[in-house]
Amino acid sequence: MGEARYCPRHPSVETGLACGRCETLICPRCAVFTDVGARCPVCAPRRKLPQFEISPLIGVQAIAASAGAGAALGAAWGLVLPQGFGFFMIFLGIGIGYVVAEAVGWATNRRSGTPLLVIGALGVVLAYFVRNLVAGDGLVPTNDFGGLLALMAGVVMVINRLRY
Repeated sequence: MGEARYCPRHPSVETGLACGRCETLICPRCAVFTDVGARCPVCAPRRKLPQFEISPLIGVQAIAASAGAGAALGAAWGLVLPQGFGFFMIFLGIGIGYVVAEAVGWATNRRSGTPLLVIGALGVVLAYFVRNLVAGDGLVPTNDFGGLLALMAGVVMVINRLRY
């Protein structure tokens, strides 16, 4: 029977597990399990998954896609349905949110992250503002329950589509 071995980071924890790279003893509390085995916190990869890495170029692409889709959808919305159709505006908002989210997803190669959620949501807000300007109601009209309902539904849809 061998001598008891303890984790250097948690001296009260007995262990038989060692880092697969540097052979340092590790316990289950400090072990980082990777696809190639258990690693100590020093040897474990600290890099984010590629789908969560958002470079400045990816951010610019997301902004362009969101702004383009939002402006085009807002203009179409203002020309075709300037006054809307009451409660059913929620479905229009869902559609706008879906299209903006797909544009951002396509432009960023399906990346994910909080900055992209915000960029997508701002695309839906832009669609709402463009719709109001095209319809001649000013930037934020009063008594626009249907439009605000569509705006909220669109933002919720964008967030749900871009959060993978």
